[in-house]
Amino acid sequence: MKLRKQVTVCGGAIFCVAVFSLYLMLDRVQHDPARRQSGGNFPRSQISVLQNRIEQLEQLLEENHQIISHIKDSVMELTDTGAVSPSGHLPFRSANGSWVLPFDGRPTFLAIKPQDCQFAGARRDHTDVQMLDVYSLLKFDNPDGGVWKQGFDITYEPDEWDNEPLQVFVIPHSHNDPGWIKTFDKYFADQTQHILNNMVVKLAEDSRRKFIWSEISFFSKWWESADAQKQEATRKLILGGQLEIVTGGWVMTDEANVHYFAMIDQLIEGHQWLERNIGITPRSGWAVDPFGHSATMPYLLKKANLTSMLIQRVHYTIKKHFASTRSLEFMWRQAWDTGANTDMFCHMMPFYSYDVPHTCGPDPKICCQFDFKRLPGGRINCPWKVPPKSIVEANVAERAQLLLDQYRKKSKLYRSKVLLVPLGDDFRYDKALEWDQQYNNYQKLFDYMNSHPEMHVQAQFGTLSDYFSAVYKASAVPEGARPTDFPVLSGDFFAYADREDHYWTGYFTSRPFYKSLDRVLESHLRGAEILYSLAVSNARHSGMEGRYPVSDYALLVDARRSVGLFQHHDAITGTAKENVVIDYGTKLLRALIGLKRVIINAAHFLVMKNKEFYRFYQTEPFLETDDRRATQDSLPQRTLIELDPAGPRYVVLFNPVEQERLCAVTVLVNTVRVRVLTEDGQTVPVQLSAQWSSASQMSAEVFEVRLGGTMPLFVFVIYTGCRAVRQFVLPFSAQSSMYRPKGKRQFLLYISLDDPQEVKVQVQFMIYGTRPSKDKSGAYLFLPDGKAKVFSRIGFCSLHTVFSLSSLVLCLGVDGLSMEITTTVDIRDQTNKELAMRLDTDIQSGDIFYTDLNGFQIQPRRRHPKLPLQANFYPMPSQAYIQDSLYRLTLHTAQSLGVTSLENGQLEVILDRRLMQDDNRGLGQGLKDNKKTVNRFRLLLEHRGLGNKMMDTGVTSFPSILSHMTNSILNHEVLVLPVLPKRRGVPSLQTFAPFKSSLPCDMHLVNLRSIQNQQDAQTPSQHTAFIIHRLGLDCELEAQNMAFNCTTTQGQLNISGLFKNLDIHLLQPMSLTLMHSGTPLANDSSISLEPMEISAFKLKLR
Repeated sequence: MKLRKQVTVCGGAIFCVAVFSLYLMLDRVQHDPARRQSGGNFPRSQISVLQNRIEQLEQLLEENHQIISHIKDSVMELTDTGAVSPSGHLPFRSANGSWVLPFDGRPTFLAIKPQDCQFAGARRDHTDVQMLDVYSLLKFDNPDGGVWKQGFDITYEPDEWDNEPLQVFVIPHSHNDPGWIKTFDKYFADQTQHILNNMVVKLAEDSRRKFIWSEISFFSKWWESADAQKQEATRKLILGGQLEIVTGGWVMTDEANVHYFAMIDQLIEGHQWLERNIGITPRSGWAVDPFGHSATMPYLLKKANLTSMLIQRVHYTIKKHFASTRSLEFMWRQAWDTGANTDMFCHMMPFYSYDVPHTCGPDPKICCQFDFKRLPGGRINCPWKVPPKSIVEANVAERAQLLLDQYRKKSKLYRSKVLLVPLGDDFRYDKALEWDQQYNNYQKLFDYMNSHPEMHVQAQFGTLSDYFSAVYKASAVPEGARPTDFPVLSGDFFAYADREDHYWTGYFTSRPFYKSLDRVLESHLRGAEILYSLAVSNARHSGMEGRYPVSDYALLVDARRSVGLFQHHDAITGTAKENVVIDYGTKLLRALIGLKRVIINAAHFLVMKNKEFYRFYQTEPFLETDDRRATQDSLPQRTLIELDPAGPRYVVLFNPVEQERLCAVTVLVNTVRVRVLTEDGQTVPVQLSAQWSSASQMSAEVFEVRLGGTMPLFVFVIYTGCRAVRQFVLPFSAQSSMYRPKGKRQFLLYISLDDPQEVKVQVQFMIYGTRPSKDKSGAYLFLPDGKAKVFSRIGFCSLHTVFSLSSLVLCLGVDGLSMEITTTVDIRDQTNKELAMRLDTDIQSGDIFYTDLNGFQIQPRRRHPKLPLQANFYPMPSQAYIQDSLYRLTLHTAQSLGVTSLENGQLEVILDRRLMQDDNRGLGQGLKDNKKTVNRFRLLLEHRGLGNKMMDTGVTSFPSILSHMTNSILNHEVLVLPVLPKRRGVPSLQTFAPFKSSLPCDMHLVNLRSIQNQQDAQTPSQHTAFIIHRLGLDCELEAQNMAFNCTTTQGQLNISGLFKNLDIHLLQPMSLTLMHSGTPLANDSSISLEPMEISAFKLKLR
């Protein structure tokens, strides 16, 4: 009791001394006229006076800090109770002696409404086919199926079609890869332009001829070079139903490595091009070549108002199972859907490939005889040694009967008596001769079949939508509706194998340097889109549209198309020729440079305090970019801010996420004597660190300065940096020791969450070889030589691979609740090796783990011992996790890589692959162009609540709100934009915050995209696309202090009350790609989204 009184008296004395000292300091500052300068801008004429005043203030602060520190140490000795934190923002010393920067003192809260937590545990109807169950059911034993080697013998009764004739739609197509063996431009020059030129001529020769086209990247390039007559003829073919644009995306996107932001963006770019140039809207999706299929794709197509889709590359055992149960056509439903709102009609092709030998029926030896490009005398022939025959009167009966037999056998695998038969292959129909060979011979066969009623068949050329319309009509249901007795399926189709144990799981990691560059570019594109839209809207609001560089829109268009091109299934996958990869990389770098220009131009306008002083000069940028890349295959070099005693330097920071973040930002400076001030002249605590010029050498000219603070959403914050007479540095540590490494080279980590129990995480680097047999790993395939071995050549300071664990010590809130892991990988001295990072924990995860699909949703996975090792790898575009009844451990990633869990408590991710040979899938090269690559991760441990422990057997899972935010900050870093020194001084700047308040924390702004002008695609219209995603949440994971106010609103969002200084003149619901419009809402209306829903709106901001 006596001790307690002594402590109280001492505490009172401390308080009095602190208050009196601060009073004297503030009184002295208050009577200093130089201190009354407004803002953070300092005219040159007063800079020396101001520096003296700042030095005096710094000295006072230092003296006061020392006094308070001594008194606090004395109190700590008296009480022996650990850390004593003063109120406000002052750093304090923790019990272990380190300095801690507390939260800023503002109350923060997590207010998630109970209704917003019910979605994760909601009851969902059981679907007829669940892919997790299918994998558990099948043996994957691959018996020989006869002529259909991966299937079974198909029989039928001759009279099965007597009452309802078989309808056959033969669909000519040409699959054009926008880069693979040749570059995009080389393919166009050599083949694609000729295909499209011939198409216009040959389709016009006979109105019964049909054709489909998919890739708008090629189509738009051809259109630009076509004359008006050819363009008009093409429009006529499309409107007349002879030519159909299927899917209508910029490319036929990969579905494993891509993020849903880019999937949407390339789809919008293609659809917007179609709307402006042709005025048509795609109805059906066509994906014959992506190497496995994601459940995200049908959802996005459904939101774009497509009604049907087709897929091809699915594991051959799955195809066989679906064929035997006649489930090759199904309604594809999202696993998280609580009704049937997301159902998309899907057709799965049953056989090995989309080429002609594998599309007419089960016997490729027969089907190849009906690929008339292979007629004797041509450049290609049939591997089965039986060539096609031209159709003449003497053989038409025999040929028609032989082909009809294949049609009938194929139709037995489906539930309707409508049959789809693709007729094409890669870059087909580039010669006029082939058009004549295919169309003339098939028309003779069709004419014969249709003129003989006893054959009970109606055969014709068709488009994809012709086929789907016939299926719906035969089933007497509206387009897009579920035909009677057709199954409902949920799940995805990874991993893909085309034969034997040849699993296409290598491409999940192939060429990780470019996978990482793509994600950087996507973040810049999103940031540039948002800033450009805000800058142009604010310029219009201020009547300054004529002075703002609206022409930057052309840079946005170029970047959209470069990002879109790279989503192609031979680009982001890392499965193109080396020279093609360089071409992709060059396009990506050009786009990145353009996006940085858009960002700095928008930032320049938005942070100007007095817009009347705004001037834009093309050759004199106002801001510098945050980093630079010398070449398309080099790592970025951060911009050095050179501080000069003659004057301050200003830095603009941009936070591209929707929520406040209490974070640390690192900048490079040329001196250890540095002071950082806020916009209103307040000193910012900083941490000074060495900059390592190599693994073992510190730089003497460059230093890292870390500054921390709260950054509101989508905001620019202004900081001033100047040289100080005295170094002013405060060392900080995180408020908790959640992540505690042990040992210098053991890579052993202990993680605790405010309870006595710790989770042990051992980080190991492993190496896979490739098998010694003829079939080896390559760009597509992962064929390891057995289990991975420990890679002993890796260390913290190795010249080959540098691994670093670091908790961001200046970051509290979301940034400080996870651990940053960075690997710098260089395996160019290896041969046929694949490097993996393995996290071995004591979490009892069993054989269940979780990976994301396209950064959009979580897919539970089950490890199957009956499958080969490589079959248990899955794509990880953004995260993977394991969990037990107590904990969830999530590995967030800033680049797409392959991931697995091969043992209880493990997560393993492949970091890079170097392979010396082709894997016989057409590329003709190995992977020998490796780059020094930096991979970035965040490791997040969360405590699971009691209500969550019985849900691990379900087909759905959701991240927590903290996990969503962690992924967002990892993938959208704060941009640091230094203001370039000006001869005439820097004009007054101000913080720019576009929103009046934060979005609900379960809302993610996917994009704020300026919509094209209908007359000129290189200029924007008055409208902006507002694309918003409501996240699905798992609320049973215990919430931690994220240092910002997190609220939810049951999916309600008032857009009119969102924007600051801008009025909404139009609020119109749209389809996802802006092709279909709903009834405009009142401008003050609130919008409503269901969990997981993505919605688009057209806005007019003024």
